[in-house]
Formats: sequence, C-alpha cells, structure tokens
Amino acid sequence: MTVTPDSRAFAIREIPFSREGSWFNISSVTAQHTQAEDLHLVSHQNGMHAVLRFVPLDPSSGARARTAWAAAPAMLAWEGDAGRIELVYESADTVRLRGDLLDLAITPADQELTPFTGTYFYRDPVDGSYHFTSYETGRRYRVTPLGGAVATAEGLEGLAGTDRRLVLSGPQGWEAVVEEIDSARQPYAARGDFAAAASSHARAFRDFADAVAPLPAGAAPAAELAAYVLWSATTRAAGLLRRPAVLMSKHWMDKVWSWDHCFNALALAPGLPDLAWDQFQIPFDHQDESGALPDSVTHSEVLYNFVKPPVHGWALRRLRERLPRQPESAQLRETYRRLGRWTDFWLRARTAPGLRLPHYQHGNDSGWDNATTFDGRRVLITADLAAFLVLQLAELAELAKDLGEPDAADRHLGTADAVQDALLEELWSGGRFRSRSPHSGEMSASRSLLDLMPIVLGERLPREVADRLAERIAEHLTPYGLATEHTGSPHYLADGYWRGPIWAPATVLVEDGLRRAGHTGLADEIGRRFLRLCEASGFAENFDALTGEGLRDRAYTWTASSYLLLADGQHRRGAAAGLR
Repeated sequence: MTVTPDSRAFAIREIPFSREGSWFNISSVTAQHTQAEDLHLVSHQNGMHAVLRFVPLDPSSGARARTAWAAAPAMLAWEGDAGRIELVYESADTVRLRGDLLDLAITPADQELTPFTGTYFYRDPVDGSYHFTSYETGRRYRVTPLGGAVATAEGLEGLAGTDRRLVLSGPQGWEAVVEEIDSARQPYAARGDFAAAASSHARAFRDFADAVAPLPAGAAPAAELAAYVLWSATTRAAGLLRRPAVLMSKHWMDKVWSWDHCFNALALAPGLPDLAWDQFQIPFDHQDESGALPDSVTHSEVLYNFVKPPVHGWALRRLRERLPRQPESAQLRETYRRLGRWTDFWLRARTAPGLRLPHYQHGNDSGWDNATTFDGRRVLITADLAAFLVLQLAELAELAKDLGEPDAADRHLGTADAVQDALLEELWSGGRFRSRSPHSGEMSASRSLLDLMPIVLGERLPREVADRLAERIAEHLTPYGLATEHTGSPHYLADGYWRGPIWAPATVLVEDGLRRAGHTGLADEIGRRFLRLCEASGFAENFDALTGEGLRDRAYTWTASSYLLLADGQHRRGAAAGLR
C-alpha cells in the first residue's frame, strides 16, 4: 500500500473502517489471513466474528452490482457505474447507510443456524425493525429503515440453512441505520440527517488526529493515517477491559498484549494524556497474586499462560517525560506499587535459587515468540530480560524519590546495579551477550537482534560494550530497517515472524538505546529508514526486511504509534537545531 499525499484514503483490504469507541468495524477481512469478496460488519465482542455481509445490488435486475470500495477516515462507500452507497458512524455502536441507484442486501455472514451457532433473523413487532441475533458475539444487530426506504425481508424466523436477507431499496434513494445492541433498546430516533452524522464522524477523527499527530505534513506524510489506525482501533470500556483500550488491531490481533500497550501509551501521551495513562495501566488492572501481568487482555478473555517482558520501567520513564502534566501523587503511588510487584515477580518467581538473573520460560515471554535465541532451549536466562529489569528498577528508584522514600530509592538502585553487574559478568563474553540455561548453566548465542537488546541500557553501558553492540546492530540494518534475524543467518526467513522481519517495537527500543549511548548517527538512520518504510508500506504487524513488504496483520497500532514516536523525535531534534 502506498500512502497518498494527503494520507486520508486507505485500502480497506488492509485497514478496517471503524471509529473510536466501537467494538465493530467494516472490512473484507473476516478471519486470520482471510479476505472475503464482500465487506462485512465484524464484531470483536467475544472474539473476532464476521456477523453481517453487505452486498450491493443492481436495482433493475436484483443481481450483484459491480462496485469499487472507497475508504477514508470520514466515510466508506461502494461506488458503481450508476450509483453509490455510503456508510458513516453516527456513534460508537451505530452506523448510518444511504444508497442512491444501488440497493443493498444485508445477510448473515454464515447462513447456517444451529442451536448454538449462527445468526437468527426476525422482525420486531414493537417498532418494525429487523434484528440479526448472533450466538458468536452474544449481541443483536438491529436494522431500521429510514425515510422512503423499502425493506424486503426473506427467511424471517427461519432455522437451519434458511436463506436470510434484508434488501434495502427505494426509488428516490434510501437510508437505514444498523446498531449493535445488547438485549433491547428504545426504538431508533434519528439525531439528525445523514450529513450531520457524516460531519460528526469526520469531526471526531479530526479532533483525535489534531491531538496525536500535530506534525507538519511534510515532516510526517503518513501521520494522519497513523492517527486513523489508532483511532479506529480504540474501543470503549466493556467486558474485561475496564478502560478505553487501543487494541492492537481490529483485524484478528484484537487484544491488548502486555508490552504492545506501552508504545501506544507513548504515542498518545502529549495530546491525549488520559487515554495514554489508561493504555499503560490496562494489563496492571489484571495483575495476579504473584505480581505477574497477563499475556493479553481483550473483551472476554485474559490469558496468563505466558507473560511479556518487563519493558514497563523503560516505558514509564518515557511516558512521564512525554505527558503534558504529571500524574497525581495517588496515581503515582499506585503505579509504584504495581510496578514493584511486577519487578518482584521476576526477582522471585523467575529467578532460580542461587542464581543472580531471571529467566524466560518460553520465547513468548520475551515478546519475540520464535526468535532464534530460543532455538536450543526455551527456558533461558537472556540479556534483554536483565537489561529491561535494570531499567525497571531504576524507574522504581525515581518513583520512590518522587514519593519521598529515599531509602526505598537507594534499595532499588542497589538491586539495579547488582543485576547489571551480573548481566555483564555472566552473559557478556567474547564481545557479545550470550544466553544461559538456568538448569545446566550452558551458554548459547544466536544471530537474533534480541541478543543485542541490552543496548536499551544506553548511558548505563560501559563504552566498549555499547560500541560493540552498535557495530553488531548496524550489521542488521537493511535498506528498510532492522532485521530481527541477521540476513546472513541460515535461519533467516523473509516471513519468519521474529526470525527476520522488521518490527516496530524493536526499532523504537534500539533507536532509543543507541541515542542514549551516544550513537546518534546510527539511531538517526534507523529512525529515518523505518519512517520511509511505513510511508511506503503502511502499518503492518511486521515487514519483509529485504523488500519492505508489509506482512501479517496490516493495520497494527504499535506500528502506527512507533511511526508517530519516531517522527515526533525527528521533528523535535530538527526544530531544536533550527532545521524547521
């Protein structure tokens, strides 16, 4: 996908149409790596479920009409040779539709209805609206024709494989509204006409974009599209999510993972500090009795079988730097308590007796699920983990000082120094960091960028260690960015997840560490290449390191956030140097 100069139009096969607060979107992506012929209403309550299919029809023949999709943040349209259908959000759970010289069939995504699956279709005798009731989402989808719309229903109250569909038409055009509701709601009452809904939808996005992407267009030509990816993936608090949440995507990656959220918080911080603070806190709302954070949280599921790396001290330090105002003392104290319990989890539950460094139980714990670091062993003491823990302890010390607890601050700093000493004494060997088995003590090394992540320690690193890490990091740099596996490695895979592709969080962490370690030239180049990559290929989950092609989920929020972070940093440095 190539970003257009105004960065407003986008390919709906890559980025879903939605809005802040909504739990559903309109998209042709109906499941993991699955593209449908038609656009669908896809809900993310109780998981990702395609619920309704939208099929444009030729009014004269009733056959499928040939149309093209046109998507921009403010409106979605089906454009045919003779007619047009438009869709906008009136509110987070309601979309308005109107058609001119094109009819629209609305059908269940899956026509088969069983006692436990599928979508039941009926007409409500109270207000005459039409309802599709989904077992999968546990919600109802109410369609109310408006004005001169003619609604023709087939398969009402039918069971099993009965064809069910609602056709909207009208000789002078037609309008309708579709709502995602729980069990019942007052009959729909229009809040204004379609133009008012469209204007409200556009204004809501404009306000969000102005807050999170105030950069000049020339400085960051994809900033507005990045803002849309974030805005459209934001949901209101519901289910197990107790706060507004920026999902990783409104495709199949519709969760908040317990390190992804940090990058979204950082991008939102200057313009939307309350939303940013919520993003940072989401996993901590589900911290367990051991202090561990869940692997992920979403509407109806919290998973604890893995964790994610302790990047939260690093993130909180930068979050506090970016917030326009500091959190209140009570908020800081609660965060200090939560971060301390998360740190103690690694020092106690994940540090074996007699050892000085914690371990991961699987690559998933590191966030780099299948990195070659873990090829020999899954249960492993790694250098990145120790480095993140050092930074987290250092941030705990800063929080303790701010809260008037100097003794606790000294204690945290002492532990940070002890962990860093162990990192350098036990894992730095032969000019590189290695990993160690907590069972046997046997050492291992790989050509994964993960082994170089201690660069995040920045100014805390001895100069010779930082210099050697920078040299090795430069060897991972392709024309598009940092390959997560060295491209000369026999284990490199173009679409190998963490075994080659470029990822946003690795880019941001490495860029920040290099900059703080004094390697600003390399940091600048890594940032520039990643910005160009997103401007050419969008905001995919990851990218082919040798071609720049977007891979996997194509509308990933931490990628969009990382773009905004790096663009903002580049702009600020340029402004400080007088290069406006």
